[in-house]
Amino acid sequence: MKMIDRIEEELLPLREQLKHHQVYKSINTLEDIQSFMENHVYAVWDFMSLLKQLQNLLSCNEVPWRPSGYPMASRLINEIVWGEESDLNRKGVPMSHFEMYIEAMVSLGGNTKKIEALISDINNGKSISSILNDNHYPPHIKNFLEFTFQIVDSKKPHIIAAVFTFGREDLIPDMFIEIIKNLKVPKGEDLSDLIYYFERHIEVDSGEHGPMAIKMIKQLCSQDPKKWEEVLTFSKQALELRIGLWDGILSYIEKKKSLISSYES
Repeated sequence: MKMIDRIEEELLPLREQLKHHQVYKSINTLEDIQSFMENHVYAVWDFMSLLKQLQNLLSCNEVPWRPSGYPMASRLINEIVWGEESDLNRKGVPMSHFEMYIEAMVSLGGNTKKIEALISDINNGKSISSILNDNHYPPHIKNFLEFTFQIVDSKKPHIIAAVFTFGREDLIPDMFIEIIKNLKVPKGEDLSDLIYYFERHIEVDSGEHGPMAIKMIKQLCSQDPKKWEEVLTFSKQALELRIGLWDGILSYIEKKKSLISSYES
């Protein structure tokens, strides 16, 4: 059995857990959508740090320029960056997928203050570790982000590519299909921006980016068994952290539902 096939087989139980997670069925009202997005936006944001670190490691972003030594992987990652960092929104305006998500949050009345404060802190020179320690993020968000930046800081291309591929790109279409399938549109609410974001990700990740990322893993690991084992280990951790994130979001949504219900009664 090829290593890539073995990895996909071993990750299947975790992927199935995510595909059938109860969080999708919990999103029934506008308030539920807002709650989901206010938590999930951190995963939309930190995804770009995995991607940009891969670009830093696999292509040359310094002057004077020099060959990176990874021409095939560099081509692949630059194509993915182009699509993720400067795609077209529903109205044909160039923007990153993160900015599309923020746009969808705003259109639905979601609270963007916390994620905007995080971006502001980074712009002001604060480290991600101090931001996470100072701002009292709930465990499901803090743990998820800490893992991401531990991976980013490893500066090991095959490990970052593993988390990027099996924890994000290869996983996203399944998750977003489930969200769209279970999404109940509140009467009078326009979810066009959010649905466009989900459908755009499904389109590019399943049709373009996902297969490209698998090719990148194969090139980075080649015939090195140690690298392949690390790919499996960290991919499992990435999926477990995603399950933890979904568990936390589900709990958050259910608590808010309970509060609203008790207030109304």
